[in-house]
Amino acid sequence: MIITLEDFKKIDIVVGKILSAEKVPDTDKLLKLSVDLGEETSRQIVSGISLYFPDYTVLVGKKCMFIANLEPKTIRGIESQGMILAVSTEDGKFSLLEPNNDVTVGTRAR
Repeated sequence: MIITLEDFKKIDIVVGKILSAEKVPDTDKLLKLSVDLGEETSRQIVSGISLYFPDYTVLVGKKCMFIANLEPKTIRGIESQGMILAVSTEDGKFSLLEPNNDVTVGTRAR
């Protein structure tokens, strides 16, 4: 699907720092993340990335890119207030999109 530049400009991509990560009970893939996006309060984001992080505590303190203006969605009874950005390949390679460490939390993509 092709989108216009105006459509793309509507996406609020923000540098966030993962404050905590925990496994969502009774699921194989889901983690509940608490994320600092440079706002007054942290956001809760549910993501299906736990298979790539057997020790999900390594995520705590990581700066990653997030979509901040995605409509909230309830997943397994937990409200998700954004989306972490990542890439994966058909042969199983996976990477979170991480900014240079010098980039401040709350910085928005332009």
